[in-house]
Amino acid sequence: MLKTRINLTKEYLDNYSIPKHGRVYLYDTKERGLVAQITTKGGISFYLYKKVHGRPERFLLGRYPDTPIAKARTKALVYKTMIAEKKNPRLVDPSLRGEMTFGQLFDKYLTLYSKPHKKSWEKDEKEINRYVSHWKNRKLSSITNDEVTRLHKKIGSDNGKYQANRLLERIRSIHNKGIRWGNCLTNPAIGIDRFPEKSRDRFIQPDEMPRFIEALSQEKNKTVQDYFWILLLTGARRTNAIMMRWEDLNFNQGVWLIPETKNGESVTVPLVTRAVELLKSRQKISEWVFPSVNDKSKPFDPEKGWRRILKRSGLKDLRIHDLRRTFGSYQAISGTSLQIIGKSLGHKSQEATKVYARLNLDPVRASIEKATEVMFGR
Repeated sequence: MLKTRINLTKEYLDNYSIPKHGRVYLYDTKERGLVAQITTKGGISFYLYKKVHGRPERFLLGRYPDTPIAKARTKALVYKTMIAEKKNPRLVDPSLRGEMTFGQLFDKYLTLYSKPHKKSWEKDEKEINRYVSHWKNRKLSSITNDEVTRLHKKIGSDNGKYQANRLLERIRSIHNKGIRWGNCLTNPAIGIDRFPEKSRDRFIQPDEMPRFIEALSQEKNKTVQDYFWILLLTGARRTNAIMMRWEDLNFNQGVWLIPETKNGESVTVPLVTRAVELLKSRQKISEWVFPSVNDKSKPFDPEKGWRRILKRSGLKDLRIHDLRRTFGSYQAISGTSLQIIGKSLGHKSQEATKVYARLNLDPVRASIEKATEVMFGR
């Protein structure tokens, strides 16, 4: 057994000769107690050697290169802090008692947090399964910051910056909960910068609206057709409309009560005559106004129907959420004040309504034109 004291570096470990016999132990001079063990097969593992309650203990910190040197040093320091506070890391860190996998933590996240508290929990499930299903059987400590950074860049290149940022937020949230629940000590998504995002102002332009309405009218699935009409007629968020229940509607007063919106507050949405007539025409076959085709006990997924409508209309770069922006934009074009637009969209602050300020200038400009014509006697 060969013992060497050295400042561990990536270059040193990458170029170290594999021992022919026995094991080599490299003692880090930068973080006391941190040891890199090299076997005859070339495997490198990080350990912390430290006395706990007077007895020598060895704690596995991770395997190189999945666990970088910096992460091993950080983990060694965390364990040493626990020991200094009279705590045994084996009793505090679950990874030393049989570490949880990413898939196990995500299942726990869905059960204890996402499903009870998020209307968009199905998106959490869908995107994690789509982009990081290969992590399901990975130990939490094996997922590194560099790996998450590379994934973020790849998704940004292949699927767009917006999608990459949303996935990064989900990974960060899952690990934050894992830390709070005592299932992991570090978060590999911390410190990764999001891609800059431009504020989106896409809406269906007046010359595009006839094509969209024609495509919507040709939709054979009545649930899909009615759902998108409701988005156009109310400006509601897609998830709120998906979760619409019959008990939330009051046809006598012509209102729809959304129990809880994105900002955590309830909102009462006025229903125009056309929206009331449309909703009344639907059959009550489920608690949901827009139930799933395959399972009436669940709300439906509008994605396939949306793709059909877009294909028929020929419109490009249009998302479901843009229908909400379309609702607000046409209010602005017709001269509605930003305060009323914000109220009708359920905005908590005027900041969210500022995107419509530019559109709101059209009726102002028309008024100025009329005033100047009178002024100069034209």
